[in-house]
Amino acid sequence: MALTIESISSWLVDIPTIRPHKLSMVTMGCQTLVIVKINCAGGITGWGEATTIGGLSYGPESPESIKIALDRYLAPLLIGIPLTGVEPLAARMNAGVRGNTFAKSALETAFLDATGKACGVPVSTLLGGARQHRLPVLWTLASGETDKDIDEGRRLIAEGRHQRFKLKIGARSLKEDLKHALSIKAALGEEVAVHVDVNQAWDMSTALRAIPALLAGGINMIEQPIDCHDRRNLVDLSQRFNATLLADEAVTDGQSGFALARAGFVGAYALKIAKAGGPAQALKLAHIASAAGIGLYGGTMLEGAIGTVASLHAWSTLDLTEGTEMFGPLLLKDDILTHSLDFSQGSVSLPSGPGLGVDVDEDKLSHYARK
Repeated sequence: MALTIESISSWLVDIPTIRPHKLSMVTMGCQTLVIVKINCAGGITGWGEATTIGGLSYGPESPESIKIALDRYLAPLLIGIPLTGVEPLAARMNAGVRGNTFAKSALETAFLDATGKACGVPVSTLLGGARQHRLPVLWTLASGETDKDIDEGRRLIAEGRHQRFKLKIGARSLKEDLKHALSIKAALGEEVAVHVDVNQAWDMSTALRAIPALLAGGINMIEQPIDCHDRRNLVDLSQRFNATLLADEAVTDGQSGFALARAGFVGAYALKIAKAGGPAQALKLAHIASAAGIGLYGGTMLEGAIGTVASLHAWSTLDLTEGTEMFGPLLLKDDILTHSLDFSQGSVSLPSGPGLGVDVDEDKLSHYARK
């Protein structure tokens, strides 16, 4: 069936975080979600989300630029055009607008939501079919203070909420970062998995000194230790150490994933719908990785509930060898859904209704929307 989009609306939605969230390039105290609603012929609606981290300190798209791309450039390409699925949608957006994958991801998500509602099936069915309906979720310890992170990790373990953790490092000296990471790993215990995300903060010589120390302390997965463009050295690191090198910023779509695999990378890829341009586009990268024997990890841009659910529908169709980090809604003090997602026992449930399977509380949306 074909859907015709009649109108597209977007909002900048600012929601505070439950605590400061420290990355190598910025400390976050609020997350800005770009929320999109499409209205289709026949009264069918679809919701999408585009969210980035730290404005322009992380990448080339900011919440404000995403909204402009949606309103001024992408919406005119799509309104009034009958579209039979996500591939014609993606082709039309890519023909008229270069890059801007975050904005495109929000629209692909909204279109999948509307299509699922029109067909009476979940988005996961449109993407190939869910293989699992409950997905593992780790938690990122990123207060920036070792004792606080240890206390937070122990509390979450005692509550039964998480058994796997990620640490954000790279903002301080290598000596300080190693002391911080290894102290947390030692405090949480041998059975609790911990990995580090460097967010490209190291050069090759720093990585060569750091990774053996991390391995000796029981930390076996290292995410994007060096610059995303330094492909040769990233491949070298993945082959040199008995660790899982997780490529994040270095792989955005199927083409970059194929190039890194062809160069000899042997770690895992962090999948993110925003990097690829939508849930269906992210699966193209996943399938290339699987064919090359590269592991899969469900990554997040710290999205709110809508972006998280869209990702979960895609990840549910895969064998995620390295798990997921879809904890974004838990980092926010509130969400804009009528019913929050079900997080418990280190996992989250995949909603089962048509489309994304969630309903937006438009009063909350209006409350948090930037005036």
